[in-house]
Amino acid sequence: MAICGLEPVPAGDDDAGMSPLDRLPFDNRTARLPETLFARVAAQPHGRHHLVHASADALALLDLPPDITADPDFVEVFSGRRVPAGAEPIATVYAGHQFGIWVPQLGDGRALLLGELVNRRGERWEVQLKGAGRTPYSRMGDGRAVLRSTIREYLGSEAMHHLGIPTTRAAAIIGSDGPVLRESVESGAILVRLAPSHLRFGHFQFLYYSGRHELLRELLDFAIALHFPGLAALPDTERHAALFANVIERTAQLVAGWQAVGFTHGVLNTDNMSLLGLTIDYGPFGFLDAYQPGFVCNHSDDDGRYAFDRQPSIAWWNLSAFGQTLTPLVPVERLRALLDGFSEQYAQAYAARMRAKLGLREARDEDEALLEDLLGLMAGCGADYTNTLRSLCDFRPGTGPQALLDTVADPAGFETWLQRYGERLRAEASDDETRAANMRRVNPKIVLRNWLAQRAIEQAENGDYAGIDRLLRLLQTPFDEHPEAPDCYGEPPDWARALALSCSS
Repeated sequence: MAICGLEPVPAGDDDAGMSPLDRLPFDNRTARLPETLFARVAAQPHGRHHLVHASADALALLDLPPDITADPDFVEVFSGRRVPAGAEPIATVYAGHQFGIWVPQLGDGRALLLGELVNRRGERWEVQLKGAGRTPYSRMGDGRAVLRSTIREYLGSEAMHHLGIPTTRAAAIIGSDGPVLRESVESGAILVRLAPSHLRFGHFQFLYYSGRHELLRELLDFAIALHFPGLAALPDTERHAALFANVIERTAQLVAGWQAVGFTHGVLNTDNMSLLGLTIDYGPFGFLDAYQPGFVCNHSDDDGRYAFDRQPSIAWWNLSAFGQTLTPLVPVERLRALLDGFSEQYAQAYAARMRAKLGLREARDEDEALLEDLLGLMAGCGADYTNTLRSLCDFRPGTGPQALLDTVADPAGFETWLQRYGERLRAEASDDETRAANMRRVNPKIVLRNWLAQRAIEQAENGDYAGIDRLLRLLQTPFDEHPEAPDCYGEPPDWARALALSCSS
């Protein structure tokens, strides 16, 4: 089928001269759903395109070798200029609560689902082009993305993956010389984004609030068949209740991971919540520098709705909104009972992660107070979140760590806490060397701080992509020491304090 004037390349019997991109094993199940759920639409190439950067790790998910980027078809396909054989580009429709306000129709306003692939390991990956032009759901937008926001999502998603936190992936950045108007005229770009599924809470909200309850059931069962196959044989009510329980658990684990690494999403609308518990839609996100529980990374968030310390409660709110969509299928009392379990699931997941970060093998009653007092000290003197926890890897009872005591504004308070910490470690007969090695596996040396991303962005806007390459390589091994990159884990430079991020970031 031709899509809006673009013809897919036919696959013949003799494909010896075909690009590997035309042998990709597409299995476009989403495009078989009722067309109420999506629109068939083509990318709208804008200017001349070129490769900015590609992640070999992410390309491997599609069984593509690193040198595929040298194929001229690579930029042609992933800019949307040419549709590869088997692809069926679509944009999906959804709704959502944005900053708590109901919006009855949103959708993929600047993202195009190129198709769905099944790799040699049997994994399903949706390939999206983010920033490829207008769709029927763009509303007043132009459907484009700018280079700076694309770099941030590219680095952010790959950084989160290597920190062990569920996320969409980013395979490549395709740059364009076509101008894009935001606060000023900027360079355009397209992000090649991958995920097992881009289904969001908002997809189900759209069907529920528009009264399409049979179609809602169909979409739920579609998601269960593809992504939760162990639930497929259950009776209707049990199947959909079990799905909700699974989404609650995944979301609890996800947010616990965010809090443990000091990550703030910035725009936790229901349409930015993944059914699979993935971090999705990196806009004005930020990792903590100084520990500020109320840190707000989005300067558009005047009320601090999506502040760092409010993320667990917002996740619960969004889950309740998703649970509302299931009320035609599952009794309300059952849904409420499942939702009531979120707080405990989150608390347990967070406590387990933080015990590991402190090198504690056993769970003890006093651990919560020990952690809260540490965080209170950090907040009180503006101690760096990542660096403080990393420095504790070097703790030995009675001997520092001196690097921490030399950098905090309240060394006496930290010394008192360290005495308690040492007593807690002795209580479980902790071995210092084993503990230190374990702690270094969960306390990163390097995270994607906003000022690191900004430095790479400014280089890229001047045509130099070496900063992206260097930073991605560091973020792919965040737990290593990286003595070659002291400029990437020290105190933020003064200019970083003036950085402001918005939903266009």
